[in-house]
Amino acid sequence: MAKYLLTGAAGFIGRRVSEMLCEQGHQVIGVDNLNDSYDVRMKIWRLDQLRRVSGFHFIQRDICDVQTFYDISDAHPDIEAVIHLAARAGVRQAGEIPEVYLQNNANGTLNVLEWCRKYGNKKIILASTSSIYGANPPLPTTEDADSSRPLQIYAASKKAAEVMTYVYHHLYGLDATIFRFFTVYGPAGRPDMVMFRFTQWVAEGRKVAITGDGSQMRGFTYVDDIARGVIAGLRPLGYEIINLGGHEPINMNDLLSMIEVRLGKKANVEYIERHPADVNANLANVDKARHMLGWEPQVSLEQGVSALVDWYVKERTWASDILTP
Repeated sequence: MAKYLLTGAAGFIGRRVSEMLCEQGHQVIGVDNLNDSYDVRMKIWRLDQLRRVSGFHFIQRDICDVQTFYDISDAHPDIEAVIHLAARAGVRQAGEIPEVYLQNNANGTLNVLEWCRKYGNKKIILASTSSIYGANPPLPTTEDADSSRPLQIYAASKKAAEVMTYVYHHLYGLDATIFRFFTVYGPAGRPDMVMFRFTQWVAEGRKVAITGDGSQMRGFTYVDDIARGVIAGLRPLGYEIINLGGHEPINMNDLLSMIEVRLGKKANVEYIERHPADVNANLANVDKARHMLGWEPQVSLEQGVSALVDWYVKERTWASDILTP
């Protein structure tokens, strides 16, 4: 069994990847600084679940601090690969504090890459984003679609991380798998994203804000599907960029209707002006993941939404107070 370093362990995806790896008998050294990019109570809840998992070890440190990696190597010299999921997430907040996003997502990634080089680690998985494809990509979007015109600093910082990762592959032979995630959702998901927000707002009778006319479309991807793909990418692949995305696109109005039905409540909807950083639609072409990894999405949108709503109802006593900016 292997030992992995996983950054962003208290994050939405990091939690599920850690759990799945430990269930397979591996050890995970999880690193997270528990920053306040969104309500930290959600991260604390996820971390509490992970602390019960055999094989998981948590270190509260910052990837922007170079010493973090030296200390980890001293304590765990037998790490076989790094799963780099840590990032400052969120499209709109990035416009308010761009320097923080670049520091975390670009400089933090550089620290990870340098650690790989200096300590001889030969495998990295990097989490990237479908936001990198910009305003109007071809649908469904393949990995060779233009990614040179991101609409926000968040996506630009992820593009920088991708390019630096290629450099370390080219110069130092680092085996690098970059996954571009498409709109991930599920239980204990990010509260700044639409699935959690709609669920909370409808359940608590709050006003539901929809940007534009609600016709914008997303190919949502259930978190367990994403975690399976990440783990499959740990095999030697050289250098690859691979989409991981859902297979059932839905617009915001129809998504809200699904959540209303599952909760048995009607929403109080307010349509507001669209943000210039929002894309019209995303939907992944996952032929490459299917061919290279034997991966494809398994969880239907109906199953995934039901799992999220059921989790929210169970955790409602505290989840109802989570901030949804």
